[in-house]
Amino acid sequence: MIYSSFSPKQLQAMLWWSLPETKKCDAIVCDGSVRSGKTMAMSVGFMLWSMKTFDKKDFALCGKTIASLKRNVVEPFKNWIEGIVKPKINYSQNYMEIKWLGHKNRYYFFGGKDESSASLIQGMTLAGILFDEVALMPQSFVNQALARCSVTGSKIWFNCNPNGSEEHWFYKEWIDEVNGKAKDKNRLHLHFTMDDNFSLADDIRQRYERMYSGVFYERYVLGMWVLAEGLIYPMFQKKVHVIPDIVPDRNKGEFYISCDYGTKNPTSAGLWYLSYDGYATRIKEYYYDGRNKQQPRTDEEHYQALLDLAGDLLPYIRAVIVDPSAASFIECIRRHGKMRVWKADNSVLDGIRDTSTLLQLGRLHICECCKDVIREFGLYRWDEDAINDKPIKENDHAMDDTRYFVRTAMYKTLMRIRR
Repeated sequence: MIYSSFSPKQLQAMLWWSLPETKKCDAIVCDGSVRSGKTMAMSVGFMLWSMKTFDKKDFALCGKTIASLKRNVVEPFKNWIEGIVKPKINYSQNYMEIKWLGHKNRYYFFGGKDESSASLIQGMTLAGILFDEVALMPQSFVNQALARCSVTGSKIWFNCNPNGSEEHWFYKEWIDEVNGKAKDKNRLHLHFTMDDNFSLADDIRQRYERMYSGVFYERYVLGMWVLAEGLIYPMFQKKVHVIPDIVPDRNKGEFYISCDYGTKNPTSAGLWYLSYDGYATRIKEYYYDGRNKQQPRTDEEHYQALLDLAGDLLPYIRAVIVDPSAASFIECIRRHGKMRVWKADNSVLDGIRDTSTLLQLGRLHICECCKDVIREFGLYRWDEDAINDKPIKENDHAMDDTRYFVRTAMYKTLMRIRR
């Protein structure tokens, strides 16, 4: 194959193992947008490195499935290295052999589609691994494969488009240097966009940019780690809906606390400021996961947390809006007599619809200190296997308390909007 030109980032992805500033890294992570040229650069670079560095060693090429690996990497690879080497591919046994520069190495094909896939790669000794679309693979498979890579001088090559939010296990383990574990990894991280693919025509690039908007544009064009498929609130964007922490004017609005109560599941509560002109802001929150902390809290402890959440605003809290099924907690709040308690309107689909409307109209904002509700906005998804519209019962506790507030406290606002 004849290459017209490589972008600087493609060259870096190919040759990082030989460059003075990066050759001591143990791994490379290339993520980013679709059609950015990272798969080609990684595949060719992996072949160059392995053939120049090793002889008579085994390597692994991993995709979500062997079929997708052959389609996305193995078949295109023959064209990418045409005129350089000619691989011998054994499709029935799922490996290929390459002879070049007097060296001969074997590359096994693996699919990491689910938790059971980890057993497929056990027992091997590898000199290197290329993971294509690693974000689609379970962590157990990736960890088992990494454990097989024990030859001196071995290196790991990760390639993926973002698949999910910043809560994805791969993002936290290998990309996030601030809140995750990536700072402890001796790896090179390269983020690709379509501008890094010099072979992509301008009209094609512009077509992709026109095709997507909102969260889809962020993920597919910008290569950001945000959920797209099945996301319940795709209109939620941090740059639009998350604002700096505020001290609201008590003379221009009302205060509410909304609460989704859990015993084994998390308890989530938000302190809301609803201005008289119909704009709401979540200014503080309380989120406690008893299962994760292995120490459940009692009704009294959760009640005390609500008092702490209200703080100096306690006299101004118009009502605590609570999951109507939390009978014991509702009674606990009423018994103390310090806050009025309302049973929430728990119409799930209506609540999602109304919350979506307020987000689109810019009437719902979140202060940046409210980390858990921001996190759940990026994870809350539809159950694609359900016959009727139904959210997945995961990452939904702050989402539930939010729609309780919307349906119960913002009812008049919504009625005005719909007139």
